[in-house]
Amino acid sequence: MDKDLTATILISTFLLLIIFLLPDIGFFRVFLGLLFVLFLPGYVFIATLFPGRNIDWIERVALSFGLSIAIVPLIGLGLNYTPFGIRLIPILLSLYIFIIVFSILAYVRRLSIPGEERFQIPSFKRILELLFPSQSTRFDKILSIILVISILLAVGMLIFVIITPKEGEHFTEFYILGGKGKAYDYPEEVTIGERNYIIIGLSNHEYKTINYTIEIWLVNSSFEDNRTIIHHMYYIDSINVTLDSIPPNIEGNWTPQWEKVYNFSINKSGRFKLWFLLFKEPVSPPVEMEDYVGTDYEGRIIDAVEGKIQSLNLNIIAK
Repeated sequence: MDKDLTATILISTFLLLIIFLLPDIGFFRVFLGLLFVLFLPGYVFIATLFPGRNIDWIERVALSFGLSIAIVPLIGLGLNYTPFGIRLIPILLSLYIFIIVFSILAYVRRLSIPGEERFQIPSFKRILELLFPSQSTRFDKILSIILVISILLAVGMLIFVIITPKEGEHFTEFYILGGKGKAYDYPEEVTIGERNYIIIGLSNHEYKTINYTIEIWLVNSSFEDNRTIIHHMYYIDSINVTLDSIPPNIEGNWTPQWEKVYNFSINKSGRFKLWFLLFKEPVSPPVEMEDYVGTDYEGRIIDAVEGKIQSLNLNIIAK
């Protein structure tokens, strides 16, 4: 098989091996992926249509890019109407099969014409002669050099933009589930001294490692004259956990990063809100079950009510 078609098959195969076996090598994935998507499909298609020297190599390269941009979406459109859908693995395998099939067809087509009429990749020396003809002026050579450098810079910038991680919105998922792991069946009416269970969950999407503190408060309050009046507030517990940042899961099944089955009991009767305050740094814990109404800690609950602190709460009646 001709060198260009052999190289096409090897590059495509090498890319698949990198994606499946070495997923952390980002640069090679991007570089080979650009060739795989934006050039190779069109190149093998053009090689099949024009096995001879009907068009020169510059036209062949330009048409390869243009046809690749047309072929890849058509393959994706076809996959959209199959059970496989438009996903990474089906698209990769479909493009790979397309490249292999048309490489073989191109080789067969080239065998059907005389050797002197077949298309061949120009040598490096020939490429230099085309870029810098001997009869060209000094000014023409300078322009050619600037053009080559500009193309290399453009390709380099494109690769850099693709492989550089993009930061989206910085946020933390903070949630409470009932004892069965669902967003219902929360403890609402409890018996004094009875053990109750909930699940507390966190996911860090802050693009940095965070040392979280969750403070749990039992608060009796009312809303009067457009302001929150706190009558009693008891510190229950603190939970500390350090989480590395993970990208948000916007596809497939959602999976939790950190969850804790938390059990608690209430030793006071009345109507309360059980507040869960989330801090993104260590905070000093108060004394357990001491009433902190009228102290500086009251400001934490007010901030939570006003949305200044990320928080959750449960309405609880203790009897």
